[in-house]
Amino acid sequence: MKLGTLIYLKRNNQTLMLHRVKKKQDIHEGKWNGLGGKVENGESPEECAIREVKEESGFDIVNPQLKGIMTFPKFDGVDDWYVYIFTATQISGDQIESPEGNLSWIDDEKVVDLPMWEGDYIFLDWVDKGRFFSAKFIYKNKALVDHTVVFYEQAG
Repeated sequence: MKLGTLIYLKRNNQTLMLHRVKKKQDIHEGKWNGLGGKVENGESPEECAIREVKEESGFDIVNPQLKGIMTFPKFDGVDDWYVYIFTATQISGDQIESPEGNLSWIDDEKVVDLPMWEGDYIFLDWVDKGRFFSAKFIYKNKALVDHTVVFYEQAG
């Protein structure tokens, strides 16, 4: 089992997206994605989100907002992935060149036009609507074959 984070930075009706084109043997090669990566030993999901954003973009974030949790059984053909989905709007610092791919601020309404994983088109709508969720996305040979979701009401 692998634990990971996926973070979408938001500002001025745009989302920072990463075009995965730089790493060799990247399962995400050619896809657009948020920022993120593996949770390290002793690290909370929030700490991972903050670290990964800094490493991949140069930006500092505070107060990342947890939007959902996703399960990807055998996503890479070997391991189950559990991924915490965050957004962040409190952003400072200067953007760097990412070692993972090319970073671009994309107009929110155009994000759905990017080549992404099939499931991303589904859960990004939930993130945008502020619906906290727990979901499972099942892929076989890089194709989405099934998904389930439970939505939770947020107190407040």
